[in-house]
Amino acid sequence: MSKFAIRIVTLAIFVVALAGAPLFTKAYAAGDNDPPPPSSTKSKAKKKTSELSPGIEDAAFAKGYRAAYATIYDRNDYASAIEQLKALGHDDIAAVANLIGYSYRKLGDYKVSQIWYERALKADPNHVKTWQYYGLWQVEQGNREQAQYHLSKIAQLAGTNSEEYRSLAAALEQPGRGTGLVY
Repeated sequence: MSKFAIRIVTLAIFVVALAGAPLFTKAYAAGDNDPPPPSSTKSKAKKKTSELSPGIEDAAFAKGYRAAYATIYDRNDYASAIEQLKALGHDDIAAVANLIGYSYRKLGDYKVSQIWYERALKADPNHVKTWQYYGLWQVEQGNREQAQYHLSKIAQLAGTNSEEYRSLAAALEQPGRGTGLVY
């Protein structure tokens, strides 16, 4: 093969690799510190604005989400986090609905928490973090068989070495309900 042909083949491989690069960009994992951007379901006037300046709405959403995330995990201020998450206007995103459910669970409002977990799974049946948190909810409610189902779902989606699987498995290893354990 001539040097020219080798260079052409090398260039072609490089171009194909560059074209395929978007396929390997960051995926939004179950940790949800950076959730997927909201889908645009606004009015036509709003769509035109976001089309003219793409990413502004997404950036504002991400910033608000991260602030609510910090309110939950850094400050344990669940009531404020619920307000922040609802103010985002995208509680139809699994990551958002899951954190709202988590916050209600931490506040002890299990009925409302359950509604939000189910809403998150309706939005994304493969949202691993919701399966984990809802599984912990099941453990706290004494529904160990249902929590075991959640654990098997996590194994199917993320594997048994995932943080979500290990967390729920550890909770299931603890003694039954009535121990005062809250996860």
